[in-house]
Amino acid sequence: MKKLFAILLALVTVFSFCACNPNDGPGVGGDVDAESLLSDAFIDPVNGWKVYDDLIAQIKAETDYAKRAELMHKAEDILMSNGCVIPLYYYNDIYMQKSYVENVYCNLFGYKFFHNVNMTNGEKTLRVNLASEPDFLDPALNSSVDGACLAVNSFAGLYTYDKDGKTVPDLATGYTVSEPAEDGSVTFTVTLKDGLKWSDGSALTAKDFEYSWKRAASEKTASDYGYMFSTFVGYPNDLSVSATNDTTLVFALTAPCAYIEGLMAFPTFFPVKQTAVESYDDWQTSPGGWCQEAGFISNGPFICTGWTHDQSMIYEKNPYYHNADKVTIDKLTFMLSADDTAIYNAYKANNVDFIDSVPTDAIKELKNNPEFKIIDNLGTYYVAFNANSDLFKGKTAAEAACMRLAFNILIDRDYICESVGQTGQIAANSYIPVGMKDGNGGIFKPTAADNAYFDDKAINEKPEETLDLARKYLMAAGFKFDAEGKLSSETPIVIEYLTNDGTGHVAAAQSMQTDFKEIGIEMTIQQVEWNTFLQERKQGNFDIAREGWLADFDDPINMLEMFTTDSGNNDCQFGRNQAWKDAQAK
Repeated sequence: MKKLFAILLALVTVFSFCACNPNDGPGVGGDVDAESLLSDAFIDPVNGWKVYDDLIAQIKAETDYAKRAELMHKAEDILMSNGCVIPLYYYNDIYMQKSYVENVYCNLFGYKFFHNVNMTNGEKTLRVNLASEPDFLDPALNSSVDGACLAVNSFAGLYTYDKDGKTVPDLATGYTVSEPAEDGSVTFTVTLKDGLKWSDGSALTAKDFEYSWKRAASEKTASDYGYMFSTFVGYPNDLSVSATNDTTLVFALTAPCAYIEGLMAFPTFFPVKQTAVESYDDWQTSPGGWCQEAGFISNGPFICTGWTHDQSMIYEKNPYYHNADKVTIDKLTFMLSADDTAIYNAYKANNVDFIDSVPTDAIKELKNNPEFKIIDNLGTYYVAFNANSDLFKGKTAAEAACMRLAFNILIDRDYICESVGQTGQIAANSYIPVGMKDGNGGIFKPTAADNAYFDDKAINEKPEETLDLARKYLMAAGFKFDAEGKLSSETPIVIEYLTNDGTGHVAAAQSMQTDFKEIGIEMTIQQVEWNTFLQERKQGNFDIAREGWLADFDDPINMLEMFTTDSGNNDCQFGRNQAWKDAQAK
């Protein structure tokens, strides 16, 4: 697949010397079978996706880490072959903090840690904007980066990240792992610190982790991240995890795990208090309802003491946090907004001390401002097609893939990086980000030139050939072109792009809108507020949508397993055919 674009581009150059009829458009001749344009890795993303699901299961069970890395490349080959995932660039992150704010630290996964902040102006309250109203604060149910930031500041897990981005023990003192059993399974034994407490002063024990992990993995909870427990023996509803005493947690995995500390540091693996969860009247049908108002019980550096929905939140220092003596500020106040301009104006007016979003048109002037920070992230900003969209009605799986691949190669990623992102983003030509570890002591993709699936520079360096190739893909899908190379009125493409508010997201959409129009594709842009946006994507109520995925831990499986059929993060709706929908309805 990684050489397919170059081969097709060469073929298009040959075709450009051939005679063509008026319906073919300039430089494109003859009928082309859609399947002949696709990689050998291609499988039907709706009706044949079990192959991918089985491959992910095989990867998670593989004990030979070199073989595992090879299988992960194979999985990415499959993922990229159908065109539903269109990578735009590899993430970095920006934020602004006042000069008197010190010791905020961030990691590659977008978490911001505030518990060690020092305010040199003498204040003990840090005023922050991360995003708008959070969808969930329950760590088992959250699936957004801003929600994860709130989680790491209000809950604590067995492991966490230090200021250098390394996993270190938090509530745990360490763990041991057994030798693999005959079936390949391994047993982990984690020792917790003595004297741990919840924010209400009650004892926090290993039994709380047993409850929380079983709850997060259970089908009844329907956590978007429940699949992260799929390597546990007994997943999903009989998870092999048990507390043998107050400070000992034992769990079994089906195979050794190269990223176990990353899992234990991930919010889905944080503990929640059973009596707090189940005191909510509708806890069985609304599992996150227990923490949708201020005052809920947690166990991290701060506790939520005030919440005016859609406006603000207040978090105060938790006196029962096990490292409370190292928490250096008394209070966090959060401005809830996704309006870049309003956020930036609040910062300039000195109404907030820390923000992680600015208007796109302000970035250029801010680059030389010492309060403006650019940091590394590990993730990919991308576009997702809904594999079940009505856009593909009447098309074969191969024809639908050709349609999506045409969109992919029309995008001017350099423009989006340089004029929209503006902070040194790297144009993406594969989904797995540059620099991610491969789980076998190496790097999965050392540079953007490695493991490339298409030439992201071609739309600028070979524009006519690339436009011809896009037409070729679309002709293979049954579309016709006029003598000017635009889609014929007989076979138009009209599509709606779904995005949340945000000047950068909208600017990127507008750039693609212009790119697609080059061959007559008409795209409208629909902006919706954040929580509506999340739900519309999750439920598959879109044709094409803006997406972004910051890794949850440093291993490619995290970027790949989210696209299994049953994953709560499978916005592309892979594998979700009518039979799957019928089974879910029962």
